[in-house]
Amino acid sequence: MKPLQVRGRFFTAIALHLTGRADQAFFDALDEKLLQTPLFFENAPLVLDLEESQGLGGPRDLADLAEALRARRLSVFGVQNGTAEQAEAAIAAGLVVLPPGGGRSVPLERVSRDHSPRDPKQALAAAAAEPLPTTRLITQPVRSGQTIFADRGDLIIIGPVSSGAEIIASGNIHVYGRLRGRALAGVNGDTTARIFCNALDAELLAIAGLYTTSEALAADTPRQFVQVFLEDEKLRVETLK
Repeated sequence: MKPLQVRGRFFTAIALHLTGRADQAFFDALDEKLLQTPLFFENAPLVLDLEESQGLGGPRDLADLAEALRARRLSVFGVQNGTAEQAEAAIAAGLVVLPPGGGRSVPLERVSRDHSPRDPKQALAAAAAEPLPTTRLITQPVRSGQTIFADRGDLIIIGPVSSGAEIIASGNIHVYGRLRGRALAGVNGDTTARIFCNALDAELLAIAGLYTTSEALAADTPRQFVQVFLEDEKLRVETLK
């Protein structure tokens, strides 16, 4: 038996964008957000996006910020889009420096309105190079602590999803069982993605980055044989017809 194995794993990391200084106003706004949606941040890896930050260049600045975030039970592990000075400070603070721009999404308006001329041969070559959508099928229950990711299409799960589990797809999510845990569909920005399940008891639902938690669902929200989709930039839950 081999003494160790190295395997790739997909995890959903939350990017916290600092749009100024990490002062008292920042922490007040953060604490308010944590009170509103505590489950969204629970056990989620956190990355600090420093592109618009101010006053975080000193050797202790990032260490103090990371300590303050961890005191709030936020699992900060890295930074991105910082200066060379901030990168050195992050490493000294025990944080990982991610590649510039990593994890940032392109606004949908920019994509949909880009009608610049393009060589037909180049367009065909680019289309051929893109991987085809692939549906991932899971035929057993998803247990607490597991993360299942369908990075190029829909995710189909035949069985229940336990509390504390996380299921993620670039396309739709289908759960033929009770959905607990977290479900994130359309993670690459697909606003047409949907979540389907036999029974809804999820801790968090998200489509294309817009999310809601179990506490935010109304008491009369349907729970049996439902679909979750975006409408006017809000998540809607309806019974399947």
